[in-house]
Amino acid sequence: MVFNKGIKDGLAIGLGYLSVSFSFGIMAVSQGLSWWQAVMVSLFNLTSAGQVAAVGIMGSVGAASLSGGLIEMAVSTFIINLRYSLMGISLSQKTDETMTTPARLVTGFAITDEIFGVASSQEKVSRNYMLGLAVLPIIGWTLGTLLGAVCGNILPDIVTNSLAIGIYGMFVAIVLPVSRKNKSIAIVSIISIVLSIICYYVPLLHEHISSGFAIIICAVVASLIGVFMLPNSESEVATNE
Repeated sequence: MVFNKGIKDGLAIGLGYLSVSFSFGIMAVSQGLSWWQAVMVSLFNLTSAGQVAAVGIMGSVGAASLSGGLIEMAVSTFIINLRYSLMGISLSQKTDETMTTPARLVTGFAITDEIFGVASSQEKVSRNYMLGLAVLPIIGWTLGTLLGAVCGNILPDIVTNSLAIGIYGMFVAIVLPVSRKNKSIAIVSIISIVLSIICYYVPLLHEHISSGFAIIICAVVASLIGVFMLPNSESEVATNE
């Protein structure tokens, strides 16, 4: 019963992931990955932002700089996905006795922003519920990637290029609503955008800083500014009230 409830709660997430990962599949193929490589990336990662960053690095580095590219991918995905560890710590406060260490390792793989949001709304989180909740999102994300990767080899370039923008639209859709409610998040987002533009258009920086390290620099610098120079959400809300 608990497992079935998890599947039911994960249905909407799985359908959403199916459409978004379609764009990722197209983008991955456009960066030089084969369809099965794109599918493997989605199956073993389940993290949209981390995958986009990693695939971008894969497409930008050559064989001569492979070792440097691996370091970029490791560091950038670590920073981008660091929030999942905080989500896992938060969910651990709600787990019951069925959530043994092996179960935590398995279910921890499936923690995403959406899955965390649904699971955190539960009074108690069991192993079977988390397993059920993860099934359809994993299937939807992987299947959508497969469909996008295959269509990327069939559809005209003008269509695939247009559809590939969809995953970036998802990121914008995630950030904008929160930025409207929280001034600090809006400022941090703008800072990261400005830094990214500088890294790309300033010739000296563009020549010596790869896309992977540019992501790392922009994310870390903007986050540090947000932590030490801007009010946190609680104080900001209190001020607004």
